[in-house]
Amino acid sequence: MDPHALDAPLAGASIDPAVHALRPDYVAVLLVADGLPGGPTDDASDAALREAEAIATERLAGRPPETRPGVEVWREAYRAFGTKPQRTRHSLEALLRRVPDGLPRIDRLTDLYNAVSIIHELPLGGEDLDRYVGPPRLIRAIGDEPFETTADGATVIERPEVGEVVWVDDAGVTCRRWNWRQCLRTRLSPDTTRALFIIDSLGPEARAAAEAAADDLEDRLRRLDDGVRSARRVLEAPRV
Repeated sequence: MDPHALDAPLAGASIDPAVHALRPDYVAVLLVADGLPGGPTDDASDAALREAEAIATERLAGRPPETRPGVEVWREAYRAFGTKPQRTRHSLEALLRRVPDGLPRIDRLTDLYNAVSIIHELPLGGEDLDRYVGPPRLIRAIGDEPFETTADGATVIERPEVGEVVWVDDAGVTCRRWNWRQCLRTRLSPDTTRALFIIDSLGPEARAAAEAAADDLEDRLRRLDDGVRSARRVLEAPRV
């Protein structure tokens, strides 16, 4: 694949200044990968999750996830746009709460990014790039944006709350409440070969932490197949 084609999905990516008004320290690393060997959970992705489970178990030492700094900082971010974190848990906390009973095995790519999320204690999401319509943008919702999800086994369209922090493309919301729940339309599947991974980070070392997680994920993806190609972009508040 032409290396410049990898950069194209990243060129129009953006963060609305209204989001950085909430958290000026927020940094996102967007990683695009092509030539991915999709498929079901395999030995490599299972091993990555077992590694993550062992690390999280040692760190938590029987304590609840909210005692970890990486969890609490995102609870604060959720409160900033009016979401109660005890009722709506960000993706990192939701994963950590599943560690005692074992993390879910979903598919090869999702397993890998979930493992990296726990190991680096950062929220991390993955999207099927072939299902994207236009570039990814992080905004505060108007409230009329469509979000495709399921309820009682049926596909339904929901709308975010006014002011909610959401990732969107030209067709609607791809992830609600910053990193809480992904839509059906763009989620990864065993057939995914091109993906967009979004790594969220907060705090004084946000960029370094997010780039370290991106390095780890990139390495794990390339170990799946040496034909994997990738590109990334860092989004952060303008320096003043």
